Amino acid sequence: MEELDVILIGSGVMSANLGALLKKLEPGLNIELYEVTKELSQESSNGWNNAGTGHAGICEVAYTPDRGENGEIKVDKAIEIFEEFEQTKQFWAYAVREGMIDKPSEFINQVPHISFVYGQEQVDFLRSRYKGMSNHPFFETMQYSEDPEQIRKWAPLLIEGREDQPVAATYMQAGTDVNFGEVSRKLIHWLGEQEGCSFHVETPVTDLNRGDEGWEVTIKNLVDGTTRVKRAKFVFIGAGGGSLPLLQKAGVDEIHGYGGFPIGGQWLICEKEEIVERHHAKVYGLSPGAAPTMAVPHLDSRVLEGKKALLFGPYAAWTTKFLHRGGSFFDLPGSIKLHNWLTLVKVGISNLPLVGYLIQQGLQSMDTRLKELRNFYPDAKAEDWKLIDAGIRVQAIKKEDGDAGIVHFGTEVVTSEDCSIAALLGASPGASVCVNIVLEVAHKCFTGLFDQERVREKLLDMIPTFGKSFKNPEWKEDLSKFAEWSDSAESVLGLK
Repeated sequence: MEELDVILIGSGVMSANLGALLKKLEPGLNIELYEVTKELSQESSNGWNNAGTGHAGICEVAYTPDRGENGEIKVDKAIEIFEEFEQTKQFWAYAVREGMIDKPSEFINQVPHISFVYGQEQVDFLRSRYKGMSNHPFFETMQYSEDPEQIRKWAPLLIEGREDQPVAATYMQAGTDVNFGEVSRKLIHWLGEQEGCSFHVETPVTDLNRGDEGWEVTIKNLVDGTTRVKRAKFVFIGAGGGSLPLLQKAGVDEIHGYGGFPIGGQWLICEKEEIVERHHAKVYGLSPGAAPTMAVPHLDSRVLEGKKALLFGPYAAWTTKFLHRGGSFFDLPGSIKLHNWLTLVKVGISNLPLVGYLIQQGLQSMDTRLKELRNFYPDAKAEDWKLIDAGIRVQAIKKEDGDAGIVHFGTEVVTSEDCSIAALLGASPGASVCVNIVLEVAHKCFTGLFDQERVREKLLDMIPTFGKSFKNPEWKEDLSKFAEWSDSAESVLGLK
C-alpha cells in the first residue's frame, strides 16, 4: 500500500492553497490530490458558481447586521474579513514572486466595491455603517453619498430610470473581482509538478477508514474502473458539498450532530456590450427578509473566460443535491443519520421563514426575478438578461449551546481529536479568506512543523501580517508597515 504524508480531497480553493502552503513550508512532503470531475475546480470555486467577490468587508452589508449599545452599527466583522482577505492576497503575491503561478490578471482584478441602499430606513443604516467603518484605517478611503448624481458617477445603472426616493451608497476603489477556480488550477498544477506530489481527476474517494498509522483512503479511477487504497498520515476534505458525506464515511466523532442544508443558486446574466461597459463595480444591497446570507442581492462586473459580463443575484433554489456536478437527489436524505436528524428537524421548525423563502424562490417567474433586479437597475429590460445556474452551497448545521442553527458566517472546520483529518463545511465568506482558513488547519494539524523557527520565518516571508491582529485602535502605530505590506502585494498582483 502506497504511503503518503497528505491526501487532499477536492480541487477547490481550500485544497489548492493548503497543498501549496504545506509544500512550500516543508518541501519533503508527499502530497496527492483527488478530484471526482473531469476538470479541476468545477464546483463551488468555478467562476460561474460564485460571485467572484474578493470579500473584504467593504461592500457586504451582511457582515455588519448588528447595532452596539450606542445604537450605531457594529463593524468588527467587516474589519476581521478585511484582515483575513489581506492574508490571501499576500500569499498569492508570494506565489507570483516565487514563480508558482503566473499572469495574476487571469484570476484577480481591481473592481470598485459599492454598498447601495434605497428607502429612508436603509439609508439610515448605511450612514451608520459608514460612520463606524470610516474610523478604521482599513476603510479610510471609503466615500459615502446620498446624492443621486454622485452615485450616478460611480455606477450609472443604479440611478437611471429610478423614481425619486432616498438612496445612499458607499464606494471604495480598492475592491477586487476574483476567479477562484483559475487561481486554484494554477496552484494545483504547480503542486503536481513538485517532487513527491501529483493530482488526479475523475478519481473520487469512495471510502475512508482509520488505520494503525493515519487513514486508508479508497479511490476509484472512473476511466478504467480500477480501485486502489492509499495510506496517508493526514487527510484534508475540501470537497464542498461532498465533505459532510465523506466525514460520515470516516466515522469521525466530531461530526456527530452536524447536518447539511443544500441551497441551489441562479444568476441573471447580461452580456450585451453597451450595458456591460457602463457598469464597472460590485454593488451589494441588503438581504431581503428571510433570505440566507449567500442570497444577499448584488450586481457585479465579472470577467470570466476572457469575456466581460454583468451578473445579478443570486436567486436561491430548492434542491436535495450536495454537488452541482455529479450530485444526487438522494444526497440530503442520505446524509440524515441517527446523530443529526433531530438537529435537522429543529432547524427546519425554527427556520420556517427560510423554508418559505426557498419555496417562493423556486416558484418565482422570470418577471418576479426581473422585479428584484430593477430595484438595483430600474431600466433593466427582460430581453437583455438570461437565467443560469450558480452552483450549490451546503450550509453547515450544528448544535451550539444545545440549540440547532445554520452556520451563516465564518467557515466551519471540523478536525478529529488526533488532528489526522480535517474538513471544511461551506459557509460565507469562504474562498476569499482561504489562506486564513488553511493556516488554521495547518497550524492545528502540523504543530511540530510550525514550532520550527525556519518555518515561522518562512511564513512571515509569505504572509507578513501572519499572527498579527489589527482590530484595535492601538495598531495604528503600525499603519505605515501594514500599508507597505499591502501595497507590495497589490503591486505584484497588478492591482495598483
